[in-house]
Amino acid sequence: MTEELETTQYLTFTLSEELFAVDVARVREILEISTITRVPQMPDFMRGVINLRGSVVPVIDLRLKFGMEETNQTVNTCIIVVEVDMDGESIVLGALADSVQEVIEIEPSQIEAAPHISTHLRTEFLKGMGKHNERFVMILNIDRVFSCIELVEMQGQ
Repeated sequence: MTEELETTQYLTFTLSEELFAVDVARVREILEISTITRVPQMPDFMRGVINLRGSVVPVIDLRLKFGMEETNQTVNTCIIVVEVDMDGESIVLGALADSVQEVIEIEPSQIEAAPHISTHLRTEFLKGMGKHNERFVMILNIDRVFSCIELVEMQGQ
């Protein structure tokens, strides 16, 4: 029996000139940047929390998480609200992005494995590398972007 590989839709966004993508099925909504309340003693990449219709949602700076410089707010900066699966439990997070681009379709055959350049470079959070309009797109495995420990810390707030 062969497994059917379906084309997946991805929301593309930029972080420091690089193009990233996340499975559109995991995206709840995209918000304009709003007031982010800082939470003491959180990791640097956790910028704080927002109030999303009465729910407290942690906001993560993906640039900091990926070792880039902190996201600067511009007119295009937004929060991508995503659902992350942690041990079968769904957690809602906000991810800061420099800008949201578009929804694209990528077939599994167009996705190559993430490069293993060295043991120091963490690539387990990448599903792979896709190509769109002659640019590489880093496709995130959103469940692996954050370790269980980090998610538990964030949930504790």
